[in-house]
This record gives sequence, C-alpha cells and structure tokens, in this order.
Amino acid sequence: MPAVAEVLSTVARHPDPRGCDLPSCPVCADSMVAAEGSAYLSENVISYLWTCDTCGYGFVTKHSVKRFSCS
Repeated sequence: MPAVAEVLSTVARHPDPRGCDLPSCPVCADSMVAAEGSAYLSENVISYLWTCDTCGYGFVTKHSVKRFSCS
C-alpha cells in the first residue's frame, strides 16, 4: 500500500499541545490519539508522523520547543 504524506503548518495554535489540541484527520475528520513516529529535525524542532487508523491518510506536523533553564 503506497504511503501518502503532507507537511502541515509549523505554527502551533497553542505553545504547549494538550489532549484537546491533538489533530484530527483532514480527510475523514477522525480524531487521532498518538503519533506513529517522531524525529528531531534540529535542536528545537520536533517532527511527528500521524497516520489515520480509519482511512490511512498520513501527514507530518512540526513543532518548535523552547529550552528551559534552571535559575
């Protein structure tokens, strides 16, 4: 089965994603619970691979993370 993926926006709606901010499939609108995979693209950018269990559509999201420093 061929894989189809697209890269979605790198701008997050909220700085810290929570359970209510998890993506839904852009094709069938089914909710997604966990990413299939993740990878560090740079020191502060993480990429997540999402695949819909219902229709099989795949897409990638990218998120920038902030470094916290102890004071």
